[in-house]
Amino acid sequence: MSTHQFGTTENVPLLDDSAPRGHRSVGDASGKRVLVTGANAGIGFWTSLQLAQRGAEVILACRNQAKAEAALQAIRSRVPNANVSSVIVDMASLESVAGAVKLLAKLDALDVLIANAGVVHAPRTRKQSEDGLELVAATNFFGHFALVAGLLPVLERTPGSRVLTLGSLSTLLVKLRLDDLQLRNGYSGWQAYAQSKIMVQSFGFELDRRLQEAGSSVRALSAHPGYSISGRTPAVPGVNEPNRGKLFADSLQAPFTQGKNRGALPIVRAALDPQAFRNDGVAFFGPKGWLKGTPVRSKPARITTDPRAAAAIWKEAEKATGIKLLS
Repeated sequence: MSTHQFGTTENVPLLDDSAPRGHRSVGDASGKRVLVTGANAGIGFWTSLQLAQRGAEVILACRNQAKAEAALQAIRSRVPNANVSSVIVDMASLESVAGAVKLLAKLDALDVLIANAGVVHAPRTRKQSEDGLELVAATNFFGHFALVAGLLPVLERTPGSRVLTLGSLSTLLVKLRLDDLQLRNGYSGWQAYAQSKIMVQSFGFELDRRLQEAGSSVRALSAHPGYSISGRTPAVPGVNEPNRGKLFADSLQAPFTQGKNRGALPIVRAALDPQAFRNDGVAFFGPKGWLKGTPVRSKPARITTDPRAAAAIWKEAEKATGIKLLS
């Protein structure tokens, strides 16, 4: 990983002409340093690009070096003098996360940590990570729990810093199996994905509560990208290259879907909005129409703000990672 001083890239409007009118140059990120996990593709790439376009220094945390380089090149080709770098980390591996923490802990400041990386297409049968954890939960949640815990000292010394977790509409569609958070019994890929998203979204809200209780200046919030799919996303060599079949199939869903470039907008707003936190509840952003639309403040699934569920999820994370965080 290469590290830099705060970004000096001139703030520029979004170069993505398909972004909703009126939201092409929202938010100035000049002087901010942002870490985005899973940044080489999908929502993570578009979030990184849009933040770079707004003047942020962006660190792309990616599992694969070649894909990281492709994403960096794609951003640099669209944003002259973009202040971007990468760090290699596999979020499903606690050892890999610890290695990344060792590097990133040397940063003098970190304004925003965006916990984006995740398995979307879960395996049909239950798989385990190298740490013996259910693979989807390990990637989407436990790895991020460990990353946040490791980088909390850097965030603490950065005024106005925040942690942003990525939720999902799937949190509205399943019942959380609170007694089996790693799905040791009755596994299904859909349940694994949705349950992991409930856990990481709940973590974001509970993290904010515990940080405030501890008197920390760090805040935490969550956002979701709506129904954003590859076939409605601009093609980017090495990053997003859907085939003709995918383009055709996804075009049939146009009335209720959007590209991932638009799906990144609520995440960018949550990362930068100076008015994100209010006194009337948790901070959560998503598309105006839930599935698609301009980024607005949204209402999360009830289970993700349930104190009993949050306590159980936090306990499971500490047991899975062996890390105590704000306990």
